[in-house]
Amino acid sequence: MVRIRVLVVDDHRIFAESLAAALAAEPDVDVAAAGSGPAALRCLERGAAEGRKFDVMLIDADLGTALAPGGAAPHAVAVAVPDNGAEQDGLVDGISLVAGVRTGQPAVRTVVLAEKDDPRRAALALQAGASGWVAKDCSLQRLLAVIRGVLRDETHLPPALLTGVLRELTAARKHRTESERLVESLTPREREVLRCMVAGLGRKAVAERLFLSPHTVRTHMQNVLGKLGVHSTLAAVALARRAGVGPADLTAGDVVERGGQLA
Repeated sequence: MVRIRVLVVDDHRIFAESLAAALAAEPDVDVAAAGSGPAALRCLERGAAEGRKFDVMLIDADLGTALAPGGAAPHAVAVAVPDNGAEQDGLVDGISLVAGVRTGQPAVRTVVLAEKDDPRRAALALQAGASGWVAKDCSLQRLLAVIRGVLRDETHLPPALLTGVLRELTAARKHRTESERLVESLTPREREVLRCMVAGLGRKAVAERLFLSPHTVRTHMQNVLGKLGVHSTLAAVALARRAGVGPADLTAGDVVERGGQLA
């Protein structure tokens, strides 16, 4: 019998343990539980190292956990869904974890478990790489059908959400196209500066990295904000992420700054 390895990720212990126990009663399911994003990533890594990879992750949409310094695979959970409010001051929610798993272990199917239907968040989950969005109060048989379905590369959504999710995905594509057009208006040097901004580098750090004067970097940053039609570095970064602009590669000497205004 081919067994399905499932990882339940939820920071409500009673729910996680109850769901894990119910799934474990199935003859073809092996299940484990994790109470945080970093713990889930450690489970994935340990399973892969032991030759017992997980097939499906069930992730709480409202999962919220702080990344510990030096925690497991921080690079993975850094792949946040653009502009969804999921990642602030080192906090990672369930949808951001979906994106990290998609980047770090793309073979693992992810299903988001939600307290309520939300077309916008469901669309964000699909964009992040989720294969399904399921209500937490659905029946065990329904959840098992979803688990087995996503392993056949099916995408599962509640029928009541379908129209709203399609509307959200269409709108997201429109915003992405507009963002791409704005980014294309930048010069090569301005795009380089924008990638540094996406990486969280301040004006001095960008100047040192690109061998420019701080005054020149400030001018480039002002030009970037003007061409993108935004008024803060946070808004510029959100737009850049929607357009698919990745961060500049950081080195040991780079100093990452926080804050939404032009340095």
